[in-house]
Amino acid sequence: MNPVSGLTLHLVRHAPTLPNAQRRYPHPHEDAPLTEAGEVLARRLDLPRSALAFTSPLGRARQTARLAGFPDALPQPALAEARFGVMAGHTWAELEAVHGDAPRTWIDALSDPRSSHGPPGGDTGQGFHARVQAWLDTLPAGEVVAFTHAGPLLAALRLTVNLSAVATPPGTVATLRREAGHWWLTALRPPT
Repeated sequence: MNPVSGLTLHLVRHAPTLPNAQRRYPHPHEDAPLTEAGEVLARRLDLPRSALAFTSPLGRARQTARLAGFPDALPQPALAEARFGVMAGHTWAELEAVHGDAPRTWIDALSDPRSSHGPPGGDTGQGFHARVQAWLDTLPAGEVVAFTHAGPLLAALRLTVNLSAVATPPGTVATLRREAGHWWLTALRPPT
């Protein structure tokens, strides 16, 4: 087998920010910088420097890419976080206090590639997953690193290996392999 005939994709959730620590859903264009601990974590990421690199256009992902040694990572709108609509800026507890069980329904819909629903004013499951799938479909053979957010990372895992429940704290690296149209999860590394 020719080693460059397939694709190895390293999906990196950006390093920690203050909103991560607060467990708040982000606003669409929120550009919270990495915390000091996040900067340290980003510098420690062990990724193949020769890989083609992409990043979400949002600051926290770009900063993670730069500190990890990929200052020229190409911005890709498909790697931006999902739009959370009415959930943006709130914690889960705040949302439940105001909306009862509805937030669970919204998140479940957003997490379903077939759902035409999602948080009011935000992405639908179909739309969000279609955006991530369209990007996955453009990836060339070889080695790719992509700096993104929890939502797109989880969407990619659902779309490629049908993994729907996994913890991905900031700094997580998921490595996937695509060969002859089939995907495998080869590593899931939590932050160190």
